[in-house]
Amino acid sequence: MKIEELDYVLVPVGMLVLLMYHVWLLYAIIRQPSITVIGLNAQTRYQWILFMMSDPLKNGVLAVQTIRNNIMASTLLATTAITLSSLIGVFASNDSETKLVYGNKSSLNSSIKRLSISLCFLVAFLCNMQSIRYYAHVSFLITTPAIKGKKDFIEYVARTLNRGSYSWSLGLRAFYLSIPLVLWIYGPIPMFVCSCFTSFLLYFLDTTTQITRDLHNKSFRDKETTTQEVDAAA
Repeated sequence: MKIEELDYVLVPVGMLVLLMYHVWLLYAIIRQPSITVIGLNAQTRYQWILFMMSDPLKNGVLAVQTIRNNIMASTLLATTAITLSSLIGVFASNDSETKLVYGNKSSLNSSIKRLSISLCFLVAFLCNMQSIRYYAHVSFLITTPAIKGKKDFIEYVARTLNRGSYSWSLGLRAFYLSIPLVLWIYGPIPMFVCSCFTSFLLYFLDTTTQITRDLHNKSFRDKETTTQEVDAAA
């Protein structure tokens, strides 16, 4: 294969590998959420909301502190993303090319590479800002006394919290995807290898084991049994 053809073959194939993996992940989250970390965490947050809002006067401080920690994490990622995007814009006028790896074609428009990386960090910034918005909203809702029978309101709070977590996950995912784009500067071969390795690594980070699922289900069953015993004693 000629050097001129590597960018037009390896880069689309690498992006296709990442796209196919995330399409499968989205399908798994919708159809079988228990086999993914994202789906399992969503169920856990729902149970956490039910416990926190069962007694907001007692659990309100703990709930707000937990959400505040999530806001701080989102703020850190948002600041990092917009800083990196700004630095890329500052050095965008530098037209020097780094030819370190076979296949790095200097005549290819380097502006496309910088634009791709900048868009990736901007998406991360916007997702984390949206996450902060949802978390701030939940911090007000979670301290509202949950009147018995208001299950719809509790589910609304849980959905809002999960939306904030989903936005945070998308922002973090944009950071992961920026690594192959950064390596694209050094050539299509590092970009392709990194895309395959990133998909392989994310698979182990995004999926759960049978032991994790069993512990998760057992903890919920024990909690439901304890709740029923307390209600019966009352």
